[in-house]
Amino acid sequence: MQPIIKLHDGNLMPQLGLGVWQASIEETAFAVSQALEIGYRSIDTAAIYQNEEGVGAALQSASIPRNELFITTKLWNDDQHDPQAALENSLKKLRLDYVDLYLIHWPKPAQDQYVDAWRSLIKMRQQGLVKSIGVCNFNIPHLQRLLEETSVAPVINQIELHPLLQQRQLHAWNATHHIITESWSPLAQGGEGVFDQALIKKLAEKYNKSPAQIVLRWHLDSGLIAIPKSVTAARIRENFDVFDFKLDKDELSEIAKLDIGKRLGPNPDLL
Repeated sequence: MQPIIKLHDGNLMPQLGLGVWQASIEETAFAVSQALEIGYRSIDTAAIYQNEEGVGAALQSASIPRNELFITTKLWNDDQHDPQAALENSLKKLRLDYVDLYLIHWPKPAQDQYVDAWRSLIKMRQQGLVKSIGVCNFNIPHLQRLLEETSVAPVINQIELHPLLQQRQLHAWNATHHIITESWSPLAQGGEGVFDQALIKKLAEKYNKSPAQIVLRWHLDSGLIAIPKSVTAARIRENFDVFDFKLDKDELSEIAKLDIGKRLGPNPDLL
């Protein structure tokens, strides 16, 4: 049974989902359909991925009740001046009346619109267009400003997080403020520099799992939400087959030593 995380607004979110970054509309429709058949219920997309239609098509053809699904999309930087129009556009493409989670994709501090955008997200939640609201790629100063100026904390901060970039200080700050940390690129974009680590290989052998499954289990055992991306049916299935074992504390401590602060994506302060 896959674990469920309770967000601070009371809503429930599956701890493991499917990400569809860099997938075409067709690939996305296929991947989401496969994932739903396998048992995934959480799907993570974004306006900038230009594949929300693919998610919508897959959801339409699936016979899963809406209340069993958890759909996330994101507000792109250029739309921070009008989040409501952006969300309505996303809902049209997704063929949904609401999304379960709407995230500000980047703080874009130089643009200085993220606080006003956050106020709009708060309103849209009150209107029922979104169930939960959160952010992506926010560092501590960005989060502090949201709290100081609106008194509403995001339920989620989705950040780049994998064994080579563990962001422990930010993860701890999030936890202190009841913000769940969600990992994007949880496998470090295909596992480069991670899957070939002697420790990861040793654990894979011990548990009779793949290196990817060991890394995903590390995310789950660390209390993180993970959204590995794949468009391959076998890999989508493999990534979901991680609920029958757990890493012990010593193994989690060993993986903590792999952190070298290696970013694969942009630095939020500089974007």
